[in-house]
Amino acid sequence: MSKTHERIRDSQMRYKKGLGQNFLYDENLLRVLVEAAGITEEDDVLEIGPGAGSLTGPLCEKAHRVLALELDERLIPLLTAFTEKYDNLDIRQGDVMSVNLPELTSGLRRPFSVVANIPYYITTPLITLLLSGDLPIRRLALMVQKEVADKVLSAPGEEGWGPLAVRCRYLCEPRLAMEVPASCFTPPPKVDSAFLLLPVREKPAVDVRSEEDFFRVVGAAFALRRKTLVNSLAASLRLERGEASALVENAGLDPMIRGERLSLDDFARLSDAWTRAKEAAR
Repeated sequence: MSKTHERIRDSQMRYKKGLGQNFLYDENLLRVLVEAAGITEEDDVLEIGPGAGSLTGPLCEKAHRVLALELDERLIPLLTAFTEKYDNLDIRQGDVMSVNLPELTSGLRRPFSVVANIPYYITTPLITLLLSGDLPIRRLALMVQKEVADKVLSAPGEEGWGPLAVRCRYLCEPRLAMEVPASCFTPPPKVDSAFLLLPVREKPAVDVRSEEDFFRVVGAAFALRRKTLVNSLAASLRLERGEASALVENAGLDPMIRGERLSLDDFARLSDAWTRAKEAAR
C-alpha cells in the first residue's frame, strides 16, 4: 500500500462520489505517467485535482515548480503533509471552473504545462476552458474517461467527431499516452480511463478569418446531427435556408452533407464564408 493510500485510510476520510474522487496509488504507474507527460526541470506545472498528492510528488521531482489546485478542503492537510519535503510546490484550494486562472497562474513560467486526474463530469468544460486562449499553455496531460479520449482522437465521419474533437485538433496535436484500467483506481470507477496528451500547436491547424465564427459554425454544424449541414446552420445561426445554402455552396461543400463529415479545412472555409457574409452585410 502506498504512503498516500495509508494517509487517507488512517484519516478515515470518505471519498466523495459527487466530486468524482477516484485516486491512483500505484507509484510505478504514477512515475510512468509523469514521464509520458514529458515534464522536465524546465517546466512549471499546474496540477488540477491533486487529491492527497500521489501524482504531485512525482511531478515535483521532475518539474521546476508545481502549482496544485484542489477543490476538496478536507484533502488539503493530507496533501500538505504528504508533500512537505518539496520546496517547489505551491498548494491552493479552489474550484478550477470558477477561480481566476490567469491570475492564479501568473507566477508560473510561460508557457506552462497542465497535468490533471480530473473528475470525468467536468472533462469537456474544463478542456474547453483551458483551450479558450486565455492561458499560455505548452501542453495538457489529462487522465480522462476512455470514451472521452476516443472522442478527442476521432476523425471526420467517425461517431466521436464533434465540437470537442474539432477544438482539440484545431489547437493541439492529441495523442494517447496509455490506457488505464478502472482497477488501477481507488475506488474503482465504472469505466476505464486513458492518459491523453494534448501538446498545444504553435499556431492553429488551419487559418480562419475569425476564430469566434469558426467555433460558432462548428457548434452549429453538430447541433442537429441527423440533419443536413444546411438545416443545422439555418436553425442554429438563425439564417434563412437560402442564406445557409449559399454559405455551404460558397465553401465548396455538398448541400446534402452532414456536419459530422466535415474536416478542419471544410470548417475553415465554411466559417470564412460566414464571416465574409456578415462583413458584406454591414
